[in-house]
Amino acid sequence: MPTTQKSFKVSAYEQLARLGKALSAPKRLELMDLLSQSPRSVETIATLADVSIANASQHLKILRAAGLVEAHKEGLHVTYQVANRTVAEFLRAFQKLGEAQLAEMKILTRQYLANRQALEAIDQTELMRRARAGEIAVLDVRPIEEYQVGHISGAISIPLAQLKNRIKNLPKRREIVAYCRGPYCVMALDAVEWLRKKGYKAHRMECSVVEWRSHGGRIATGMDDA
Repeated sequence: MPTTQKSFKVSAYEQLARLGKALSAPKRLELMDLLSQSPRSVETIATLADVSIANASQHLKILRAAGLVEAHKEGLHVTYQVANRTVAEFLRAFQKLGEAQLAEMKILTRQYLANRQALEAIDQTELMRRARAGEIAVLDVRPIEEYQVGHISGAISIPLAQLKNRIKNLPKRREIVAYCRGPYCVMALDAVEWLRKKGYKAHRMECSVVEWRSHGGRIATGMDDA
């Protein structure tokens, strides 16, 4: 235990540095992003992150030791999730810091969007106003299990893989705004590109459910809005 002001300060920063070490691997950041959407098994995480189960397990072990994720055992399977809402909000704040401070991040984003026909995201403040007024249809293209854990209130659930078969569920005369897991997820981009080809007026929404909640937007669970 620290006994002086100096030793306390040193110990406090050492503890904070544990978080920095846990976040120092790109793949661990990706795993946290996935877990902020919904709880998942190690097997599912490994598949989504395109790593081996052993590799995913090792990354998750490090994140768990730092208190960033939790594990729950159900029979023979272990399910992981972010430790709490604060962790998910921190991850998005960390992403924003990188976007603001790292020139490379800005270049990556600009070049990628240029290659995707400049599908800029709709302004979030304007989106919230129009969504509350019922002027647009909000489309959640994430897997159904992520939608059930938490989604923008009123959003229609049509996973990207089902969009072609369920396009009739979307209102033709209203503008469609699609969202997925956040700024580094391309599912919404794919959905918007396809919808535009079919004659829909569509835009992508860059923010995630976590960010929507942090800005005061309503979040629903289950399938009531589907």
